[in-house]
Amino acid sequence: MSETTVDFSPAAAPLAERLLEPALEILTRYPAGRERSALLPLLHLVQTEEGHVSPSGVAFCAEILGINKAQVGAVATFYTMYKRRPTGEYLVSVCTNTLCNVMGGQEVYDQLSEHLGVGHDQTTADGKITLEHAECLAACDYAPVVTVNYDFTVDQATPESAVELVEGLRNGERPAPSRGARICSLKEMQYQLAGFADPRDGAVADGVAGAPTLRGVRLAQEHGIAVAGFDPDSPITKTKSPREGNALPQQQAADDKPAPSRAVAVARKAAGAVKAAAGAVAEKAGAVADKVGEHRHAGRTTVAGDVKDPEVRAAESRNPTGDTPGRPQTTTPEPTNAAEAAGVAGNKPAGDGKPAGDTRGNEEAK
Repeated sequence: MSETTVDFSPAAAPLAERLLEPALEILTRYPAGRERSALLPLLHLVQTEEGHVSPSGVAFCAEILGINKAQVGAVATFYTMYKRRPTGEYLVSVCTNTLCNVMGGQEVYDQLSEHLGVGHDQTTADGKITLEHAECLAACDYAPVVTVNYDFTVDQATPESAVELVEGLRNGERPAPSRGARICSLKEMQYQLAGFADPRDGAVADGVAGAPTLRGVRLAQEHGIAVAGFDPDSPITKTKSPREGNALPQQQAADDKPAPSRAVAVARKAAGAVKAAAGAVAEKAGAVADKVGEHRHAGRTTVAGDVKDPEVRAAESRNPTGDTPGRPQTTTPEPTNAAEAAGVAGNKPAGDGKPAGDTRGNEEAK
C-alpha cells in the first residue's frame, strides 16, 4: 500500500498528514489481504496524537483499512484501553478488584477521587490526571496496586502514597516506579502499544523485579533446591521425529506393532458380544417403559396416557376457544360515564403493527 492509494476524506485528512507513514509501517506487519488485523495498533496510533479515539481517528482507521466506520467503532468501544473522550496526560488506575479491595484498594481510590475532585474516567481541570478504577491489574502479590499509563508505579499502595504520586505528576515530576518501565505520558505509551519501541534511552531498563516475584527463586536458593541435571545453556530438543517417506510417525508405529495373539482376539470378540447384549437389554427396557405409558418431557414425568406437549397444554388453557392463538382472551370493559366514553372513542387503534399514538399508523388504520 502506498500513499497514493488512499484518498482520505476531509475528516481523516488532518490525521493522515501526521500518521500515514507509521500507519503504513504497521500495515506491513500483516500478510496481504489481512491488513484489517492492524486495526488494534492503528487505534493506539491515533491516540498518540489526540489522546483518545475521536471521530477523525475512526474515519482515518476505516479509510486506510478499507472498512466502514461502524466496524471501527465496534472495536473502539469494546476495549477499555481505547478512550472515547479526551484523557489526561497521566491515566492513573487503581485496582479495586477482590484482593486489592480487601487490601485497601477502594480506600486508595476514594482518597484519590476526593483529593483530585474527579470520579471514575474523569479528568482534572488542568488536564493532567484522569482517574479510573480497574477491575484487575494482574499483580495480586503486590496488592493494592496503582498504575500510571498502564505501567506499575505504586505497589502495596496506601491513600497517602497514592496522593503523593499524583501530586508529583501534577507538579511536572515523574516519580520512579516501584518496578517496571520509566513513567511516560499517555500519548508516549500509546506509541509503544502501537508496536514501536520507546525512544527514550534506557526507559525500559529502570524497573527491577519485586520481592514477591522473586520469592520462589530465593526459597529454592536458600534450601538448595534445583532441577537435577538442568543446564540453562542446553539446546531445546525437538519433541517430534521427522517423517520418513510419505507415512506419518503414528502410522509407522502402528505398522511396527506385532499382530494380536489368539487370546487377545477372543477377548475382543467377547467384549463386543457383551456390548451387544447390553444394547439389547436397554432397547427392551425402553419398550417396556413405552408400554406402561411413561412419557418424559423436559426432565419431568407426566401422567401415563397424557402425551400432549406441556407447552401446547398451557396454550390451550390460556386460549380454550382458539380465537386468537397464543394470546390470552381479554375483554374491554364498557365505559361507565360520558367522559370516559368520549375518551375511548377518540383513542384510535394502532394500524400496521405501529404503536398507539403513531400518527401515520392511525391514519392508515382509519
